[in-house]
Amino acid sequence: MSPVVAGFLSGLTTMCFMAIGLCFMRFWQLNRDALFVAFALAFWLLAAQQALLGLSVVPREERSWVYLLRVAAFLVIAVAIVWKNVRQHTSGAPRVREDASRRR
Repeated sequence: MSPVVAGFLSGLTTMCFMAIGLCFMRFWQLNRDALFVAFALAFWLLAAQQALLGLSVVPREERSWVYLLRVAAFLVIAVAIVWKNVRQHTSGAPRVREDASRRR
């Protein structure tokens, strides 16, 4: 793959990760569920990782540290899911805001 195409695809992927993060922030604004913030943060970490890979001039063998951002993104998602399940289990039924369903 040519460097131009690789750079274009890297930028496209970064932009998509950023847009998905913004969508999750919009969902959080409607529901105030912290799980959406965690997903937004995770997608922004994935965007940062992809941008660093696309913009770096470091040889392929020496840039494995960038993938720690991907690990952090997946850890954020896993911790948020576990936290939400533990919180729902201890409080009983999930809390649903009444006015959130009316905003559609």
